[in-house]
Amino acid sequence: MNVKISTGWKAALDQEFSKPYFGVLVQKVRAAYASEDVWPKGKNIFRAFDACDFDDIKVVILGQDPYPTPGHAHGLCFSVEENVRPLPKSLVNIFKEITDDLGKIVPPNGHLERWAKQGVFLLNTSLTVVAHQPNSHRNIGWEKFTDAVIQTISKQKENVVFLLWGSHAINKSPFIDRSKHTILTSVHPSPLSAYRGFFGCKHFSKTNEVLTSQGLSPIDW
Repeated sequence: MNVKISTGWKAALDQEFSKPYFGVLVQKVRAAYASEDVWPKGKNIFRAFDACDFDDIKVVILGQDPYPTPGHAHGLCFSVEENVRPLPKSLVNIFKEITDDLGKIVPPNGHLERWAKQGVFLLNTSLTVVAHQPNSHRNIGWEKFTDAVIQTISKQKENVVFLLWGSHAINKSPFIDRSKHTILTSVHPSPLSAYRGFFGCKHFSKTNEVLTSQGLSPIDW
């Protein structure tokens, strides 16, 4: 299966792209785009991979599926296009925690590619969704692929910080080798749960402490 993706990821995932399930997944995704309003736009399905190449990963943030509101999702978990207002409530809470943790002012938009360019891989476990239908593509094969992505990072990389927010993300922790990597967990930043432990988790300062202890540059959150 010929997938257009950055060079480092192409090398890391080439075997995965050739597996039969991935070919079936591609067929299902193409059929969905042909018949429904699916997000993100096709050119952005693998944008998280292109924005942060495999060789550059320092941090992984794991989301669930893309925002189902048309015009919001663009391939990076929790991120929205620059013109989106108001910001999704989970992202508002993420920025609030960054402000409380690091004293940084809230940025002018919710476009998180600035993080990706510093080595933050912003992965959703499903890479597509039907507009207005959360989790609509959860069972079409994406999670088999993204589970393999997580395992590949764990096996081939060292000293990556994984931020797992909410039970869905935390359930992926068995795929990560704790002897090689750091895992930070909390409840999800959504308004339904953020007050139960996301606020005050200080994951952003803790991540930077881990990175600097390894001689790596901290993330400018």
